[in-house]
Amino acid sequence: MNVAVVKYNAGNIYSVLHALQRLGVDAVLTDDAETLKRADRVIFPGQGEASHAMSYLRERGLDCLIRELKQPVLGICIGQQLMCRHSEEGDVDCLGIFDVPVLRFRPQEAQHKVPHMGWNQLERPAASLFRGFLGGEFVYFVHSFYVPVCPWTVAETQYIESFSAALHRDNFYATQFHPEKSGSVGERILRNFLEL
Repeated sequence: MNVAVVKYNAGNIYSVLHALQRLGVDAVLTDDAETLKRADRVIFPGQGEASHAMSYLRERGLDCLIRELKQPVLGICIGQQLMCRHSEEGDVDCLGIFDVPVLRFRPQEAQHKVPHMGWNQLERPAASLFRGFLGGEFVYFVHSFYVPVCPWTVAETQYIESFSAALHRDNFYATQFHPEKSGSVGERILRNFLEL
Protein backbone atom coordinates (compact mmCIF):
# COMPACT_ATOMS: atom_id res chain seq x y z
CA MET A 1 0.00 0.00 0.00
CA ASN A 2 1.24 3.48 -0.93
CA VAL A 3 0.87 5.79 2.12
CA ALA A 4 1.95 9.45 2.10
CA VAL A 5 2.44 11.60 5.20
CA VAL A 6 2.07 15.33 4.59
CA LYS A 7 5.24 17.31 5.27
CA TYR A 8 4.50 20.84 6.46
CA ASN A 9 7.06 21.66 9.19
CA ALA A 10 4.89 20.28 12.00
CA GLY A 11 6.32 18.37 14.94
CA ASN A 12 5.72 14.75 15.91
CA ILE A 13 5.78 13.47 12.32
CA TYR A 14 8.36 10.74 12.89
CA SER A 15 6.37 8.99 15.62
CA VAL A 16 3.62 8.53 13.00
CA LEU A 17 6.11 7.10 10.50
CA HIS A 18 7.41 4.69 13.16
CA ALA A 19 3.87 3.62 14.10
CA LEU A 20 3.18 2.85 10.43
CA GLN A 21 6.42 0.86 10.19
CA ARG A 22 5.22 -1.29 13.11
CA LEU A 23 2.17 -2.07 10.95
CA GLY A 24 4.40 -3.05 8.04
CA VAL A 25 3.91 0.18 6.06
CA ASP A 26 6.86 2.25 4.82
CA ALA A 27 5.20 5.62 4.27
CA VAL A 28 6.77 8.51 2.38
CA LEU A 29 7.04 11.96 4.01
CA THR A 30 6.35 14.53 1.29
CA ASP A 31 4.99 17.93 0.33
CA ASP A 32 5.01 16.99 -3.37
CA ALA A 33 1.53 17.42 -4.87
CA GLU A 34 1.79 14.57 -7.37
CA THR A 35 3.04 12.12 -4.73
CA LEU A 36 0.14 13.02 -2.45
CA LYS A 37 -2.40 12.67 -5.27
CA ARG A 38 -1.08 9.22 -6.22
CA ALA A 39 -1.05 7.83 -2.66
CA ASP A 40 -3.58 5.19 -1.60
CA ARG A 41 -3.84 6.80 1.84
CA VAL A 42 -2.78 10.26 3.07
CA ILE A 43 -2.02 11.07 6.71
CA PHE A 44 -1.95 14.71 7.85
CA PRO A 45 -0.45 14.60 11.37
CA GLY A 46 1.55 16.86 13.61
CA GLN A 47 1.89 19.26 16.47
CA GLY A 48 2.43 22.97 15.97
CA GLU A 49 0.82 26.40 15.69
CA ALA A 50 -2.15 26.79 13.36
CA SER A 51 -1.32 30.09 11.61
CA HIS A 52 2.28 29.06 10.85
CA ALA A 53 1.14 25.68 9.59
CA MET A 54 -1.48 27.25 7.31
CA SER A 55 1.12 29.68 5.91
CA TYR A 56 3.34 26.74 4.94
CA LEU A 57 0.43 24.89 3.33
CA ARG A 58 -0.71 27.97 1.35
CA GLU A 59 2.80 28.82 0.12
CA ARG A 60 3.00 25.36 -1.48
CA GLY A 61 -0.60 25.11 -2.67
CA LEU A 62 -1.19 22.20 -0.31
CA ASP A 63 -4.28 23.85 1.20
CA CYS A 64 -6.17 23.44 -2.09
CA LEU A 65 -4.63 20.04 -2.79
CA ILE A 66 -5.67 18.48 0.53
CA ARG A 67 -9.28 19.65 0.11
CA GLU A 68 -9.42 17.98 -3.32
CA LEU A 69 -8.01 14.56 -2.34
CA LYS A 70 -10.35 11.64 -3.08
CA GLN A 71 -8.59 8.81 -1.24
CA PRO A 72 -8.96 8.30 2.54
CA VAL A 73 -7.23 11.11 4.46
CA LEU A 74 -6.51 11.05 8.21
CA GLY A 75 -5.75 14.26 10.11
CA ILE A 76 -4.11 13.90 13.53
CA CYS A 77 -4.00 16.55 16.30
CA ILE A 78 -3.27 19.87 14.55
CA GLY A 79 -4.11 18.01 11.34
CA GLN A 80 -7.69 17.68 12.62
CA GLN A 81 -7.80 21.34 13.64
CA LEU A 82 -6.46 22.55 10.28
CA MET A 83 -9.20 20.58 8.51
CA CYS A 84 -11.78 22.83 10.23
CA ARG A 85 -13.07 26.25 9.14
CA HIS A 86 -11.19 28.65 11.43
CA SER A 87 -8.87 28.42 14.44
CA GLU A 88 -8.66 30.77 17.40
CA GLU A 89 -4.97 29.86 17.48
CA GLY A 90 -3.48 32.68 15.44
CA ASP A 91 -7.00 33.75 14.32
CA VAL A 92 -6.52 31.93 11.02
CA ASP A 93 -8.83 30.53 8.35
CA CYS A 94 -8.11 26.84 7.80
CA LEU A 95 -9.04 24.24 5.17
CA GLY A 96 -12.80 24.24 5.81
CA ILE A 97 -13.33 20.52 5.21
CA PHE A 98 -15.34 20.50 8.43
CA ASP A 99 -17.44 23.66 8.77
CA VAL A 100 -16.76 24.16 12.47
CA PRO A 101 -14.40 26.47 14.40
CA VAL A 102 -11.45 25.44 16.58
CA LEU A 103 -11.70 27.02 20.04
CA ARG A 104 -9.27 27.58 22.92
CA PHE A 105 -9.90 25.66 26.12
CA ARG A 106 -11.08 28.11 28.79
CA PRO A 107 -10.63 26.61 32.26
CA GLN A 108 -13.69 26.91 34.49
CA GLU A 109 -12.16 25.54 37.68
CA ALA A 110 -8.72 25.40 39.31
CA GLN A 111 -8.22 21.72 38.44
CA HIS A 112 -8.65 22.43 34.72
CA LYS A 113 -5.14 22.55 33.30
CA VAL A 114 -4.37 23.62 29.75
CA PRO A 115 -3.05 21.97 27.68
CA HIS A 116 -5.21 18.89 28.07
CA MET A 117 -2.42 16.34 28.28
CA GLY A 118 -2.48 12.62 28.94
CA TRP A 119 -4.85 9.68 28.65
CA ASN A 120 -8.59 10.15 28.34
CA GLN A 121 -11.53 8.05 27.20
CA LEU A 122 -13.39 7.88 23.92
CA GLU A 123 -17.16 8.22 24.18
CA ARG A 124 -19.67 7.14 21.50
CA PRO A 125 -17.11 6.03 18.88
CA ALA A 126 -18.73 5.57 15.48
CA ALA A 127 -17.65 5.30 11.81
CA SER A 128 -15.42 2.68 10.28
CA LEU A 129 -12.33 4.27 11.88
CA PHE A 130 -13.54 2.78 15.17
CA ARG A 131 -14.56 -0.66 13.94
CA GLY A 132 -14.48 -3.00 16.94
CA PHE A 133 -14.71 -0.21 19.53
CA LEU A 134 -17.38 -0.08 22.24
CA GLY A 135 -16.44 3.21 23.95
CA GLY A 136 -14.36 3.77 27.06
CA GLU A 137 -11.05 3.09 25.30
CA PHE A 138 -8.18 5.31 26.46
CA VAL A 139 -6.19 7.38 23.97
CA TYR A 140 -3.46 10.01 24.37
CA PHE A 141 -4.08 13.76 24.01
CA VAL A 142 -1.87 16.89 23.98
CA HIS A 143 -3.77 20.04 22.97
CA SER A 144 -4.84 23.53 24.09
CA PHE A 145 -7.47 24.00 21.37
CA TYR A 146 -10.45 21.79 20.56
CA VAL A 147 -13.21 21.19 18.04
CA PRO A 148 -16.73 21.45 19.54
CA VAL A 149 -19.16 18.57 19.10
CA CYS A 150 -20.69 19.05 15.64
CA PRO A 151 -22.51 17.08 12.91
CA TRP A 152 -19.22 15.40 11.84
CA THR A 153 -18.26 14.21 15.34
CA VAL A 154 -17.73 10.44 15.44
CA ALA A 155 -16.16 10.21 18.91
CA GLU A 156 -16.25 12.53 21.91
CA THR A 157 -14.08 13.09 24.97
CA GLN A 158 -14.86 15.05 28.10
CA TYR A 159 -12.39 17.66 29.35
CA ILE A 160 -13.80 20.93 30.70
CA GLU A 161 -16.65 20.13 28.29
CA SER A 162 -17.43 17.50 25.67
CA PHE A 163 -15.42 18.00 22.49
CA SER A 164 -14.79 16.18 19.22
CA ALA A 165 -12.18 13.48 19.73
CA ALA A 166 -12.69 12.47 16.08
CA LEU A 167 -14.43 13.74 12.94
CA HIS A 168 -15.55 12.12 9.69
CA ARG A 169 -16.91 13.52 6.45
CA ASP A 170 -16.79 11.60 3.15
CA ASN A 171 -13.17 10.44 2.67
CA PHE A 172 -11.84 12.68 5.45
CA TYR A 173 -11.20 11.36 8.95
CA ALA A 174 -9.53 13.18 11.83
CA THR A 175 -8.54 12.57 15.43
CA GLN A 176 -7.65 15.14 18.07
CA PHE A 177 -5.75 12.46 20.00
CA HIS A 178 -2.55 10.80 18.86
CA PRO A 179 -3.20 7.22 17.69
CA GLU A 180 0.54 6.76 17.19
CA LYS A 181 1.02 7.34 20.95
CA SER A 182 -2.06 5.43 22.10
CA GLY A 183 -0.69 1.90 22.35
CA SER A 184 -2.73 -1.02 21.04
CA VAL A 185 -5.89 1.12 20.79
CA GLY A 186 -4.15 3.61 18.52
CA GLU A 187 -2.62 0.81 16.49
CA ARG A 188 -6.09 -0.60 15.85
CA ILE A 189 -7.33 2.83 14.72
CA LEU A 190 -4.42 3.19 12.28
CA ARG A 191 -5.02 -0.34 11.01
CA ASN A 192 -8.74 0.42 10.54
CA PHE A 193 -7.78 3.52 8.54
CA LEU A 194 -5.41 1.56 6.33
CA GLU A 195 -8.14 -1.04 5.72
CA LEU A 196 -10.89 1.44 4.76
